[in-house]
Amino acid sequence: MPHANGQPLVIDCHGHYTTAPKALETWRNAQVAGIQNPAAMPRPADLRITDDELRESIENNQLRLMKERGSDLTIFSPRASFMAHHIGDFQVSSTWAALCNEQCHRVAQLFPDHFIGVAMLPQSPGVDPATCIPELEKCVNEYGFVGINLNPDPSGGHWSSPPLTDRHWYPIYEKMVELDIPAMIHVSTSCNACFHTTGAHYINADTTAVMQLIQGDLFKDFPDLKFVIPHGGGAAPYHWGRYRGLAQELKKPLLQDHLLNNVFFDTCVYHQPGIDLLTKVIPVDNILFASEMIGAVRGIDPETGHYYDDTKRYVQATANLSEADRYKIYEGNARRVFPRLDAALKAQGR
Repeated sequence: MPHANGQPLVIDCHGHYTTAPKALETWRNAQVAGIQNPAAMPRPADLRITDDELRESIENNQLRLMKERGSDLTIFSPRASFMAHHIGDFQVSSTWAALCNEQCHRVAQLFPDHFIGVAMLPQSPGVDPATCIPELEKCVNEYGFVGINLNPDPSGGHWSSPPLTDRHWYPIYEKMVELDIPAMIHVSTSCNACFHTTGAHYINADTTAVMQLIQGDLFKDFPDLKFVIPHGGGAAPYHWGRYRGLAQELKKPLLQDHLLNNVFFDTCVYHQPGIDLLTKVIPVDNILFASEMIGAVRGIDPETGHYYDDTKRYVQATANLSEADRYKIYEGNARRVFPRLDAALKAQGR
């Protein structure tokens, strides 16, 4: 429900724990070294991070900026570039995912009014996605997480996995529908020199996911499945006419029916003309507020004097939205796409 002052609750659907205490990265570096030298492989118990260290990492960073910029709650997941599913085998990914998810869970426990978790999965190239289900279930059922990040390319820029519409992925989708959680389709670090991680690989993957979903008929099999395509949907909204036209060429239904009951876009678009385009092209019911803060682009735009990733400014300023539309983007749509978030907020009286 809106604040007592009548303003919507501002829910940022896309935040990563990019400011975790240094001990986490140090442990990961030791784990990567341990792949070649098993005697040096660290144990999960070797990672020691106190609650005070977690508090300091959040209060001085994400939470400070949330308060400055006027957002209330961040849907929070492990640092995307840290997922690095291409490193090691399933055991390496499994141990690493569990540790990263645990830190996000602890943050959500320390700051329950401001953070709620989304899980990274222990994906590994060439490994059956069903192996991710125990970690997924733990995060939802024990930690109270409200969604997952699903990497469509665990190989890190070489695209060795089948498309998202392939039955390869169905065990994950079946569990998502059972637990009533959405997935953000989010790749990790690129190890292909042609693709810069955040400038090319991320945007490529968002765009690729949209096209894969247009080509297939996934939502006939899973009418309740929900995906969030981050970074404003990659290039898709900018080329919406192309994708509408390709859907026709492929003899698919109109995108309004073929995609938009199940696919949503966030507002991680770092300039006013981009948000103006997104909100003009994509129906308001399919847009969720997000900033990706603290993320890929942390500087100040010399044209405006404001931070690029202060995306609430753009949502507030666009002439394309009514106040009722802004309520949907800030709060209403997130509650609908993340039903477990809605339930958690209601349990808090919000």
